[in-house]
Amino acid sequence: MRADWAALLGPGPWAMVSNLPYNVSVPLLLDLLEDIQAIDRFLVMVQLEVGERLVAPPGDPSYGAVSVRVAYHADARLLRRVPADVFWPRPRVDSVLVTLTRREPPVDADRAALFSIVHEGFAERRKTMANALRRLGLDADAASDAMCASGLDPSVRAERLGLPEFAGIARYLIEAGWRP
Repeated sequence: MRADWAALLGPGPWAMVSNLPYNVSVPLLLDLLEDIQAIDRFLVMVQLEVGERLVAPPGDPSYGAVSVRVAYHADARLLRRVPADVFWPRPRVDSVLVTLTRREPPVDADRAALFSIVHEGFAERRKTMANALRRLGLDADAASDAMCASGLDPSVRAERLGLPEFAGIARYLIEAGWRP
């Protein structure tokens, strides 16, 4: 986590193939996706639940802020489940192989605004997006207006929104003068 990846790698392209330490796999992958463009492909073994979060689509029980952040930077998919009984000593969890292929972001939105909205949307599960927007400083009417102007029901929850919907909210709020 403390490695200076840019200095170690230099220009790319590079591929990361790794059995990541499970306790740092999510923050490490997010840091690398967001900051180290030299790595354009990843094949990583992670804990099953983590792999499911990395690739989850909207509406999936594993879907969350991590899923959205990965989807912003890369195409992600599960390649294969790796059962615990193939290891010695046997771990207490199953693993999966996940591939991430970097690509340009599929949405046009201010990155800081987008991720602020995503973060607040998932900060309190089962809360509506209108309430999440209120935590960003909007009053109830402005939050509801932002959702409606983005073509969304104000009572929708973050777990149901994909990257395009979050980006639409971010674009609307930026145009309305909000800054993250």
